[in-house]
Amino acid sequence: MTERKLEIRDLHVSVETETGSKPILKGVNLIINPGEVHAIMGPNGSGKSTLAYSIAGHPKYTITSGSVMLDGVELVGLTADARAKAGLFLAMQYPVEVPGVSVSNFLRTAKTALDGQAPPVRSWAAKVNDSLAKMQLDGEFAARSVNEGFSGGEKKRNEIVQLDILDPKYAVLDETDSGLDIDALRVVSEGVNRYTAQGDRGVLLITHYTRILRYIKPDFVHVFVDGHVVEEGDARLAESLEETGYERWVKAAE
Repeated sequence: MTERKLEIRDLHVSVETETGSKPILKGVNLIINPGEVHAIMGPNGSGKSTLAYSIAGHPKYTITSGSVMLDGVELVGLTADARAKAGLFLAMQYPVEVPGVSVSNFLRTAKTALDGQAPPVRSWAAKVNDSLAKMQLDGEFAARSVNEGFSGGEKKRNEIVQLDILDPKYAVLDETDSGLDIDALRVVSEGVNRYTAQGDRGVLLITHYTRILRYIKPDFVHVFVDGHVVEEGDARLAESLEETGYERWVKAAE
């Protein structure tokens, strides 16, 4: 029986620029077991978002070497939708607009693709409305086009509605706290905590700041600088970063 975990092994990733291929990730190693919350923290430009998008299969990023295994399934080489079907979810830092596609239809299409069959019609509306209510969004929100005209807080709440409905094995949350006020941060965090409370879901939470970690308690904290993990610890490491910042690791990388 395959041991369950999301395992990133010696991952190297490059992106094409006007001057040629530029390496961004330089040997990332990370294991996320079911039930664990891992926080990745680091300065701007360190490669945190590149890690998120590379795991999810964004075509802009080229995995030049290494492995990403999800419960025994090699994700490298798979399309983004195949990775989602394997059990991976990405909440983007800047969610894209999908004009003309309602939130409800988007969720139903995604759920059908993941499960291989459409969810029951009778219970679908109630399920969506329940997820929206938990994120303090009214029922009319389901009829709006995905992210079109949404505030920053609405976009992030909508991402957590997707997390609730799709219920993946592992969730990668890329700066989910970006642009949120205190109330929205609390609501979004509560949504993530409901997801992790199932006990067998894994989370990779990418953030600059410690404020979201006051609501979502990480089991492990990883400091990310110059394309790889340079320090690891528990929640106390995040607390020390609030005081010391990333300067000593940035200088060491230089």
